[in-house]
Amino acid sequence: MILTANDLKKALLNIAQRIETEKDYLSELDRAVGDGDHGVTMSIGWQAICEKLQQMDEAVTCSEMCKVAGMTFLNAVGSSVGPLYATAFLRGSAALQGKTELEEKDVIEFWVAAVNGIQDRGKAQPGDKTMVDAWLPAVTALQLARNAGKSLVDCLDDAVKAAEAGMKETANMLSQKGRSSRLGDLSLGHQDPGATSAYFILSSFSESVRLMHQVKKVVG
Repeated sequence: MILTANDLKKALLNIAQRIETEKDYLSELDRAVGDGDHGVTMSIGWQAICEKLQQMDEAVTCSEMCKVAGMTFLNAVGSSVGPLYATAFLRGSAALQGKTELEEKDVIEFWVAAVNGIQDRGKAQPGDKTMVDAWLPAVTALQLARNAGKSLVDCLDDAVKAAEAGMKETANMLSQKGRSSRLGDLSLGHQDPGATSAYFILSSFSESVRLMHQVKKVVG
């Protein structure tokens, strides 16, 4: 399966819409363990990306698109999540350098590079009750599926399932990072908002790729 730059653009726009749909829920989760603005923050960042993408030239490469998305998110979002997703996009863009079309392996490499960037920048470890608890299992599943010879659609499906499991498991974790780390045992029983938005991002991307695959099969 080949994804064009326009396909990537559509997938990112779909993510922005998903975050917009879920922003109130994300903020509700954040109110239990933080300052209650995660949904609003993610919405601001992704709506800024959406606006910038709609202004971009059709000849833009996939790597340029991701680089612009990262810097746009960083400029729009002042909280700690800004540098994390900016780093993710910038690392991901480096993996796609100069490409106007993406093969399946390129998409895998993008997500691996992006998540490595998140972990390198944030220094969070599995079990710290952060977005890493969704992202890390997801890319591990993604790589395992790819190594097993699965298609991109199935690889992403495995990754989404792993992200969902990791997201749900954060409810059983003590927070070790950010403001919520001050809550101690009070953070137990609450699903991490960052892990939840990570799941929404990946599941939306996966849904977009699955739909594109179906359309391309019909078109031939």
